[in-house]
Amino acid sequence: MNNFVPANFSVPKTLETERLRLRMLTVNDVVKDYDAVMTSVDHLKGVFGPLFPDWPAKDMTLEEDLSNLGWHQSEFQFRRSFTYTVASLDESRILGCVYIFPTAKSGYDTEIYMWVRESEVKNGLDEYLFRTVRKWITDKWPFKKVAYPSREIDWKTWKSLK
Repeated sequence: MNNFVPANFSVPKTLETERLRLRMLTVNDVVKDYDAVMTSVDHLKGVFGPLFPDWPAKDMTLEEDLSNLGWHQSEFQFRRSFTYTVASLDESRILGCVYIFPTAKSGYDTEIYMWVRESEVKNGLDEYLFRTVRKWITDKWPFKKVAYPSREIDWKTWKSLK
């Protein structure tokens, strides 16, 4: 039985602002997601290095990305974790992702990660996304104690928590 979120909690389908749209990541996003990931490999290794040192691989294939997206979509549908794609408002580009995962760390309800494609960092989208997601989680989600590793908790401290 999954109790990551209460059974009666209505998981938000989307979040839309003047700059972006968050919605469930699906296998239908594979081409645009692959482009976002592969044009940002070094940037993503910097974002997720200590947590996922092997992702993304510089030689990751479209098929491997499709498999990853299928897993994220299934996890969302079964309410075990929630991965949202960050899309441009016209849906022409995937700008990044937001991951809402259960956590085994004592004292926390969830751990949340996010990234934007490297080309969007200089436009301030990364910080904008973080502020937007933090408010959304506070206002719309049932979590009491949220962890944002690498943003509000440094990697060394996060990895040392039990």
